Amino acid sequence: MTPLSAHAASYLAAFGMPTFLAVLGACWGSFAATLSDRWPQGRSIVQPRSHCESCQRTLSARDLIPVLSYILARGRCRHCSVPVSRRYPLIEIASASIGLVSGLLLPTPDSFWVAVLGWQLLLLAILDAEHFWLPNRLVALLAASGLGVAALGGPERLLTALIGTAAGFTALFAIAYLYKRIRGRTGMGGGDPKLLGAIGAWVGWQPLPFILFIAAMLGISFAVYEAIRDKGITKSEAMLQRRLPLGTCLAVSTWGWHLFDMMNLTVISAFSAVS
Repeated sequence: MTPLSAHAASYLAAFGMPTFLAVLGACWGSFAATLSDRWPQGRSIVQPRSHCESCQRTLSARDLIPVLSYILARGRCRHCSVPVSRRYPLIEIASASIGLVSGLLLPTPDSFWVAVLGWQLLLLAILDAEHFWLPNRLVALLAASGLGVAALGGPERLLTALIGTAAGFTALFAIAYLYKRIRGRTGMGGGDPKLLGAIGAWVGWQPLPFILFIAAMLGISFAVYEAIRDKGITKSEAMLQRRLPLGTCLAVSTWGWHLFDMMNLTVISAFSAVS
């Protein structure tokens, strides 16, 4: 191999996968933005085709390039000039960032699987944040994909994933049950225990307490922020009265932890290879 071809191969190895995952993530983000908007309203995600909600004009391919179309059109519909919600490019950027970060920090194929986890969690986080809804089908898909990836790692890893699935669901279901018995009211949505069970399929049972703790801290921080923003409402009142999207907090803490854990494993493997 010539020095030039060796340099090209090194460049592709370093930046090819991150670029691929970023582009794939942006495309997934475009789909997730549409799905999370239409599905809760009971609308088809296939028909009608993507169109402007104001003038009803069907969007062409040039209008559907993730992020870029929004920038070129200056955030407005190309036909009627009505502003387009920033929600769409922000979701596309978030999804692209998940792919890019995974590709930059982790080797293949770990980077791909961590990105897949992040993209699924992103969609669930959006639905829970905007609609307090964690669809069973998406949660089941998250669990099935986690168990599938675990199965690729061998029987021991699959067993850990199965224990994590059972432990995650059982733990949060028990907390929700006890809260309702003690307080006499529902304090947690039915989808949250299922989500933690699906998360257990990806991470096993050991990190679940840490993930749940971080998610709780995120929820409390959100409640405090809302209390400070809304005048006349104390922090304690905000935490009692406001519904908190626990599923969103779980999604954020899970992907962050899993990314950090995979990075640690990568570093340990690299040091082991050197020594």
